Amino acid sequence: MIKDITFGQYIFGRSVIHRLDPRLKILCTILFIIMLFASTNPIGIGVTILFVGILFAVAKIPLKLVGKSVKPIIPIIIFTSVLNMFFMTGDPIFSFWIFTVTRQGLIYAAILSLRILCLIAGSSLLTYTTSPIELTDGIENLLSPLKKFKLPVHELAMMMTIALRFIPSLIEETDKIMAAQKSRGANLDTGNFATRVKALIPVLVPLFISSFRRADELALAMECRCYHGGEGRTRLKRLMFRRIDLWAAIVFLAVFFPVVLINYIIPLAVI
Repeated sequence: MIKDITFGQYIFGRSVIHRLDPRLKILCTILFIIMLFASTNPIGIGVTILFVGILFAVAKIPLKLVGKSVKPIIPIIIFTSVLNMFFMTGDPIFSFWIFTVTRQGLIYAAILSLRILCLIAGSSLLTYTTSPIELTDGIENLLSPLKKFKLPVHELAMMMTIALRFIPSLIEETDKIMAAQKSRGANLDTGNFATRVKALIPVLVPLFISSFRRADELALAMECRCYHGGEGRTRLKRLMFRRIDLWAAIVFLAVFFPVVLINYIIPLAVI
């Protein structure tokens, strides 16, 4: 179900990961994505999966939340895995008609599926453990050098954070609209692809109208509070890099570099 998607939600907590500097968490998320796509063998992927599991355990966030978010993209994962399984060259295992399944194709399909799952889990952990305000401050601080080029850094950070924040709201709104249309006799789950796309029009139109109304209400609320961008604004909490952040960075780099280097020591072709 659409309502099961939890990406973009913030889950309140007092764990070590919740208390880390948002700038560090953003940078670590970027490095995690690099590490994930640099992992081209089962050993690197296995270490990455174990590392993600430990992070979720430390953050005290149940993995079932990630499972709910993965449900809608399972067909995409299966489709891409099947393509790699049948069309990647290597040692053949069995074949039928024009398709041949190779050992390398099976390994790469499994690695690709696990990589997508880890990507969703690792990137979701950032929003699960970082409030929208902290996320905005962190992004703005990291992009602050761009102010020299007259770029509206605060506004860019605000837009990115608002977009993430409203993902759960739009998902909830979509689920309500679909339930309302079904109660009026709309058939959204059956028929061929063209029929389903046509049936989504009664859902998309009110969803767009609701989105524009939310945006207008948010803009009006910000104007009523005399919001004028980042110039001259003060913050209740100042971002400070503490000792706990230093230790967290050391631990992350201690995992990052071995996982990246292991792909050059033991490439996928050897496995």
